[in-house]
Amino acid sequence: MSLFRKKSIDALIRETGQKDITLKKDLGAFDLTMLGIGAIIGTGIFVLTGVAAAKHAGPALMLSFVIAGLACVFAALCYAEFASTVPVSGSAYTYSYAAFGELIAWILGWDLILEYGLASSAVASGWSGYFQGLLAGFGIHLPTALTSAYDPTKGTFIDIPAIVIVFIITILLTQGVKKSAKFNTVMVIIKLAVVLLFIAVGVWYVQPDNWTPFMPFGFSGVATGAATVFFAYIGFDAVSTAAEEVKNPQRNMPIGIILSLLVCTILYIIVAAILTGIVPYNMLDVKNPVAFALSFIHQDWVAGFISLGAITGITTVLLVMMYGQTRLFYAISRDGLLPSILSRVDKKKQTPVMNSWITCLVVSVFAGLVPLGKLAELTNIGTLFAFMTVSIGILVLRKNRPAPSGKGFRVPWVPVIPILAFGFCGYLIAQLPKTTWLAFGVWLVIGLFVYFLYGRKHSALNEHKDNEF
Repeated sequence: MSLFRKKSIDALIRETGQKDITLKKDLGAFDLTMLGIGAIIGTGIFVLTGVAAAKHAGPALMLSFVIAGLACVFAALCYAEFASTVPVSGSAYTYSYAAFGELIAWILGWDLILEYGLASSAVASGWSGYFQGLLAGFGIHLPTALTSAYDPTKGTFIDIPAIVIVFIITILLTQGVKKSAKFNTVMVIIKLAVVLLFIAVGVWYVQPDNWTPFMPFGFSGVATGAATVFFAYIGFDAVSTAAEEVKNPQRNMPIGIILSLLVCTILYIIVAAILTGIVPYNMLDVKNPVAFALSFIHQDWVAGFISLGAITGITTVLLVMMYGQTRLFYAISRDGLLPSILSRVDKKKQTPVMNSWITCLVVSVFAGLVPLGKLAELTNIGTLFAFMTVSIGILVLRKNRPAPSGKGFRVPWVPVIPILAFGFCGYLIAQLPKTTWLAFGVWLVIGLFVYFLYGRKHSALNEHKDNEF
């Protein structure tokens, strides 16, 4: 049995029509764009901007967003071609099955489990912080032991609000993808309105003097800032996990991926410019920098709206991340590399209900017990690794299987764009701490054990010979 046996693209697409395991095709280009914006605008803009400005980039935070945004735009073009050519659940995992073969696909799938699982946990943790802040405004305070992840020095043991929101989102996800998408769209419109409100109010209070020195920590600080705020961009790849539930995926997938990323990148750069123009960068090391900036200029009524917008914004990120995790489990399980219980679809709701509750349990454990900072760093390394693999995958795809002309999206200027995507992501991944690399390495080793002890033996390819490219 070859470790690098591949699935043909035709075979991957054929599998999506198998009886009893099909997902309902309900999503259009607008739904996908809203899913993308829902996944991107959230914890990054409402939480991480302050830390990145105060500790790494200073006013040059807007350059950090440009660098991280470029890495994502190049990678997004590669994702768009794959999503258009292989409209199958599983995102980069499925693409790798066609381009590189089973072992690499499994490594990437295992990596994406880390990305979506920890991102969901990190976002739930961030949501808990804002929610507790909202409660505190009404004079309501939860017992300290139940307010944050396990940290005996602070007297905290478990983050109950984070666990509760994960359960609520899971209930919504099990009701069907269209209901989830409608809920997401309403929440996205609210948070976009809040971000635009911040821009409309804040722009009149910008003091250009606050932008000097522009690069207080040098370019290395800007680069580290880019690696930090990269967390603000992860999520557009979650759009590609929806491929099997999309009407006309060849047209709608690229529109959803690229449009959501462009909208968010422009908003991020404007918000970073206004934020550092209102408040001196060294005062921004707070958990709620956007609301803090408005309080700083005595616009407290707007700050209240911002906190509410942050809660809705972070809720949509959690919704899309958990959705991506369930569809990833579904795709890997259907291939036999994980137990079949994860690919069972409820006949009435046409969603993987059991899979959703297992995801809920795993995310709740991490969200309730692991500190936010550790979760964010591990999420970044997992995402960058996936982006780099997809970028190289386009070169392999083009070499081995020229796409049919006139149908679907094609990355322009190949091989330049995929190489730029790989280079930018490689540069950012090199900025991450050694401890993050070590933890990532341990996770991949565990994944290899799982593959050789379970996945290789149970792979669906053991029963089929249709594994040529």
